[in-house]
Amino acid sequence: MKTAIFLIAACALLAGCATKKHVETQRVAVPVPVECKEPAPARPVMPTESLSTTATLDQFAQAAMAEIERREGYEGELVTALENCRNPINPCRQDGGTTLSTSP
Repeated sequence: MKTAIFLIAACALLAGCATKKHVETQRVAVPVPVECKEPAPARPVMPTESLSTTATLDQFAQAAMAEIERREGYEGELVTALENCRNPINPCRQDGGTTLSTSP
């Protein structure tokens, strides 16, 4: 009797092993943080910083106007560097390097 129960259990277990496994691969889009390696632009020397204390009002106004132009250029470089860090990463392959094959 015990051997019959053992044989039935063994056949049931072996029948479960004989079935084909169904493996399905799914692609899940998950954002992955990546370190930004964009170099920060060097801060330029501002014209008003090099003025002497005896500078006239005209010299100061001229230096201030030149500083505005230089600062706008520097801010443009900073914005460009920031946007390069915010742009999404474009993978070389459309599927992002994943394979959609199933294994038996």
